[in-house]
Amino acid sequence: MTKKSSLPPALLPQPRRHVIWFGWKLVIFLSIGLCVFALFRLHLASPPETLLSRRRSSISRQVVIFDGPPKIAFLFLVRRGLPLDFLWGSFFENADTANFSIFVHSEPGFEFDESTTRSHFFYGRQLKNSIQVIWGESSMIEAERLLLDAALEDPANQRFVLLSDSCVPLYNFSYIYSYLMASPRSFVDSFLDAKEGRHHPKMSPVIPKNKWRKGSQWITLIRSHAEVIVDDDVILPVFKKLCKRRPPVDASKGKLNLKLQKQHNCIPDEHYVQTLLSMSGLEGELERRTVTYTVWNHSATKMENKGWHPMTFSYANASPKKIKEIKGINHVYYETEYRTEWCRTNSTLVPCFLFARKFSRGAAMRLLSDGVVGPFDASLLLTRSL
Repeated sequence: MTKKSSLPPALLPQPRRHVIWFGWKLVIFLSIGLCVFALFRLHLASPPETLLSRRRSSISRQVVIFDGPPKIAFLFLVRRGLPLDFLWGSFFENADTANFSIFVHSEPGFEFDESTTRSHFFYGRQLKNSIQVIWGESSMIEAERLLLDAALEDPANQRFVLLSDSCVPLYNFSYIYSYLMASPRSFVDSFLDAKEGRHHPKMSPVIPKNKWRKGSQWITLIRSHAEVIVDDDVILPVFKKLCKRRPPVDASKGKLNLKLQKQHNCIPDEHYVQTLLSMSGLEGELERRTVTYTVWNHSATKMENKGWHPMTFSYANASPKKIKEIKGINHVYYETEYRTEWCRTNSTLVPCFLFARKFSRGAAMRLLSDGVVGPFDASLLLTRSL
């Protein structure tokens, strides 16, 4: 019968002592590995809101200190040039340059100078790191982020207005400045996307369906919300992978259209900002409406061939009466939420819209001649033809 040794490990024979020591090391390493694995699983299981809020709290930004008045950063997202530069030039001419800044995202390599724009306000205002933008793709939201990032470099920029190359102001600078600075909130059109099914199932759990939002691309942000968008590296990768526009119907492709139309359809710029702010717990800091007026084309034929597109204002339908109607709108109804959004700034009822789109050059000329944005010398248009 073999007798068990009662000797302590230190007095055990050398080979046996090595076996026991190796066993202890193996137990320790396995325990550490299990702990790391458990922490990793816990991290993955954390609600998306917690992940985003943890990221925001980990970003220590310096206190914003600047001299002079707060500025509005006007962010123009354009294809190439700015066809309504003459209107915006008049708008900025009647403003104090200390109260605004201008940033333009155009196609890579395009420069705004005497040969490409009528207004000196746009000289050299294009981003040097612009990218090629394709409508309906994530490059659109990446361009928006580049504009916000550039504007955030100036601590005096406290409001950020995103505009297209066909946007026009409906009031003079003084009114728009007072309107935006009076509100401590961002103006972001945001509502439940209950009908179109653009939320891809694979977006969960990073983007849960109950946080999915839709709205107009044309936003106006306070500085802290602009920072959230620029700092995001959680939601953007999901959008780039899973939010893609379905190809429009093309009669020349025949039966292939049936297969194409089964693809998941998602327009990134109509969902990204709204969903990100929703997931960040910031909807309570928003006026959930846009300040940019748009009329959508409801023609079934055009919708089938091209998708939904905004109507363009011509000289004929940009009359003083029509502009007055737009300025008189004081609420917006959101059907998917049965919500009426009354337009307020600090609890005071105000007109809903400060800008409008899409305007042709003729329609913009009519706004100038009617004195909408302030005094204007029409002879300036004759000095250069672009």
